[in-house]
Amino acid sequence: MAQIAAERYTGASIRRSEDPRILTGRGRYVDDIKLPGMLHAAFVRSPLPHARVLSVDISAARALPGVVAAFTGADLEAMTVPGPDALSALMGAAGPTPEFTLLATDKVRFAGDPLAVVIAESRYLAEDGCELVEVEYDELPPVASAAFALDPGSPPLFANLGDNIARSRSRNEFGDVAATFAGADRVYDFRIDVHRHQNVPMEGRGCVASYDPALGVLTMHAATQSVHVSKIALTMRLGMAPDKVRVLAGDIGGSFGLKIGASREELAAAAASRALGRPVKWVEDRSENLTASGQAREESFEVRAAVSNDGDLLGLDVTMVIDTGSYPGMGGMVPAIIEAMLPGPYKLAALGFESVGVTTNKAPYVAYRGPWASETFVRERVLDLIAKDLGLDPLEIRLRNAAPRTDPPAVMLTGRPLAGVTTRESLERVAALADIPAFRRRQAQARAEGRYLGIGVATFIEAAPGPRSPEGSSGPMGSESMRLRLDEDGIVVLFTGQMPHGQSHQTTLAQVAADEFGVPFEQVRVVVGDTDVVPFGLTGGSRSATMTGGVTLHGARRLKAKVLDFASHLMEVSARDLQITDGNVWVRGDPASAVAVSEIARQAASGEFGADVDARLEVEAMFDGGEGGWSGGSHCAVVEVDVETGIVTVERYVAVEDCGALINPAVVEGQIRGGVAQGIGAVLLERSAYDSDGNFQSATFMDYLLPTACDVPRIEIEHLQTVPLDADVNFRGVGEGGMIVAPPTIVNAIEDALSPFGVRICEQHLPPARILELIAAAEAD
Repeated sequence: MAQIAAERYTGASIRRSEDPRILTGRGRYVDDIKLPGMLHAAFVRSPLPHARVLSVDISAARALPGVVAAFTGADLEAMTVPGPDALSALMGAAGPTPEFTLLATDKVRFAGDPLAVVIAESRYLAEDGCELVEVEYDELPPVASAAFALDPGSPPLFANLGDNIARSRSRNEFGDVAATFAGADRVYDFRIDVHRHQNVPMEGRGCVASYDPALGVLTMHAATQSVHVSKIALTMRLGMAPDKVRVLAGDIGGSFGLKIGASREELAAAAASRALGRPVKWVEDRSENLTASGQAREESFEVRAAVSNDGDLLGLDVTMVIDTGSYPGMGGMVPAIIEAMLPGPYKLAALGFESVGVTTNKAPYVAYRGPWASETFVRERVLDLIAKDLGLDPLEIRLRNAAPRTDPPAVMLTGRPLAGVTTRESLERVAALADIPAFRRRQAQARAEGRYLGIGVATFIEAAPGPRSPEGSSGPMGSESMRLRLDEDGIVVLFTGQMPHGQSHQTTLAQVAADEFGVPFEQVRVVVGDTDVVPFGLTGGSRSATMTGGVTLHGARRLKAKVLDFASHLMEVSARDLQITDGNVWVRGDPASAVAVSEIARQAASGEFGADVDARLEVEAMFDGGEGGWSGGSHCAVVEVDVETGIVTVERYVAVEDCGALINPAVVEGQIRGGVAQGIGAVLLERSAYDSDGNFQSATFMDYLLPTACDVPRIEIEHLQTVPLDADVNFRGVGEGGMIVAPPTIVNAIEDALSPFGVRICEQHLPPARILELIAAAEAD
């Protein structure tokens, strides 16, 4: 059965791709929405990274013609209910809880912190009103680095905490760390740094909040990864009953983790709409997006590695410091994920992991595609550094340390079974495709000509959604629900809590349902983005393929059984003798008996059947991930470094990935290529830079550089589909992988290119100036 499933989902049913449902989802972007009487919001933001707020005078803004209202942080506190961040509360984030207001009142904590909102007849007038708001500050020393934040003498950002520790220091050990290091032939020490960068979706954050005073109902049109998480945030902060809040989402121009829940600005817009009884629209501009929406990474790792003379990686002892920025967000959750994933697909005997999170005067830490990606960067960078010291080939050291595929499966040191992991196969295949021996010959010839080529390999695994837990599924991400219905026009309708923003759910889920139920692809409609009709769900973490694909398959199977059971009453034949193909129900072996499913649905809706016949052609389904599994793969990059300018050109990029059975190869490869492009950008271009005083230096695309088509080569992709784990659901998520593994792949290649100079790289961001600095430093040693 598993083999059949693996063969079925080959993308064959992606026909008629001109279907407008695929191209447009539910319709408009937030910025396209225009409602009668709609007002526009703009925010007054702090130019200072850290200061007490002595006064906020909005009187001149309120007097400006066209301005309808202006609210300070104190006004908003009177209009809302204090409470924690909804996502942090939902996910059970650890750490001390800081006290702060929706808009800043007592102090501002980063350059860009909002402290007042102006509501006007147009965005232009709202911006004009913001310029008239007068704020008096008492400037405080900025906490602009994690090192200063760890100093007990640094000024606390939150008075109730007394220090700048956002996540208390903790340490866990797996295996016998002391004995492993005592018995090792060699012990290496490294410091690995990952820099701050960010999501930068095409469409920034935005919303249209519309409160109906007559009904007491708030409708929020949002750009969000989960309409239900946004609804939870709104009900909590506005103190409204859940049945009085509806969140809608249409087309979304990307997110990569940024748009989970409702931001402070969106909550303020909703509160303003309720106060004024008119719709309020807020769409951030690009400068706001870069400055204030949130940033990610900025983690440092002190790494000790226990190694044998033959290249066995025996143990790691890691101390991690994460800069979580100013306000609570994803930062407090990341260290635990990194700890769990750090062994990766390798047979590590011991791991010590210590971590601490700090608060600084920077934009908040948000989820960004593969939030735990630093575990792969650290592990794959350390392996290359060790291989160089031991005189081993980087491929050889990985193959030597990769956990074997066994039955029962090997278990990751931190507890999760490595069921179905194909690390060795992907490494061998990517090496064959790259033809490393041929490259080494070309590299030697290029060096003789004064050109510096390098090749880098890295491998990864990601829980997508991961192997089944012995304790079963739990928490908001532990299972997935769906409602499925056969309408009278013969359309199979899927109601899902997933909120696509580039993942093509309307295509892939329709494929799975069409194949399983037995209707053409165009007879499936996927409904998303409406809290009134879809179940709870959250798009993220590479979980949709397995979790939502799985609930679609099992739900379609249940709906099909129900339709056949009802059809058996109409056709006076046992349901076991009926089948559905190409949108028709017919008796096996008798094609002339075919009846369209639309006719079956019309008959069911006629009301002509008694209570003994279940004519409600609708089911609710839930799926816990089944046997789950890992996605993973190995990537290889070839680069050329111009040692005169520091410019790196990525000449070739090869990816070998295993995400199980492919529902739609085009969608899968689009996800991989997009992630790789972001990974290339992260290494060569992108950085959310702050100066030593906490001033943001990357507020425009002149300063925050993004990769273009000229920077990203053609990405060659090959798929492995080798280890079915579940009887039915063997497709796994692939959204994070490219972004996780591309940075170490590129950095490994750059270091290989610069090996004649003796360059050793222990950081991720490598713009031209830094490349030249590394060469100069190596030559000076």
